[in-house]
Amino acid sequence: MSRRASKQRAATLSALVCLLALATAAPAAPTAAHQPAKKRQGSLLDSVPGAGVLRVCTTGDYRPFTYKDPKDGSYTGVDVEMANGLARSLDAKARFVDTTWADLVGDLSAGKCDIAVGGVSITLPRARQVHFSEPTREDGKTPVVRCADKDTYKTIESIDKPGTKVIVNPGGTNEQFARANIKQASITVHPDNTTIFDEIVAGRADVMMTDASETLYQAKLHPELCSVHPDEPFTFSEKAYATPRGDRDFQEYVDQFVHLATHDGTYAKYEAEWMS
Repeated sequence: MSRRASKQRAATLSALVCLLALATAAPAAPTAAHQPAKKRQGSLLDSVPGAGVLRVCTTGDYRPFTYKDPKDGSYTGVDVEMANGLARSLDAKARFVDTTWADLVGDLSAGKCDIAVGGVSITLPRARQVHFSEPTREDGKTPVVRCADKDTYKTIESIDKPGTKVIVNPGGTNEQFARANIKQASITVHPDNTTIFDEIVAGRADVMMTDASETLYQAKLHPELCSVHPDEPFTFSEKAYATPRGDRDFQEYVDQFVHLATHDGTYAKYEAEWMS
């Protein structure tokens, strides 16, 4: 065999080896457009009925929405009734998990509960961490003061003066609003939101700016207090229930539950029981 023929045969054998290697190699990974769908993680819509328990994070310090009785540890309030109803609709019972306003979003995100309720205001920073349901009601910050001062503290400007004593509960939107708007008046942080209004009655504080719904409720509990222009609050906000990000099935179910309850009179009935 000539040297030229040997080279041609070697080249042919090399080509055959390459073709064989390509034929037996593992198939190429699919492109991004053809990636198989990731297996869906279990939804709370399935696991809550399976466990028979709906874990509900709530602060227990914000009447009329949530209140924990210090004597027996029982929970009551508009959103507590709603949470109980949501649990029943899922063939489960509500189990309430203590939290604070500073920790509420973090506790839900960390999986310590399945839903957070209790007068929770929708804010963009919170919405980056959790999903909010369809709103239950509109609200906004407005002052609550001693009735003798109801004509004195009508605007931010009239409140934000040296000598005015503003009081807030820690960690939530009330403190955020006060610190963003009060520069000259003094701000006192009172740790117990269930007794904070007694501080105004006693004269140790002059004004608290909180959600209009709470000012109206506290004015009914304390005849000495008046809600200032609750129909025209300083801000606009909405209240809703928070659920974990990513669980679309559960989110849609909670949305549907809230939608029905706010349109068939269920939510209004619970609210009337507390506000009457």
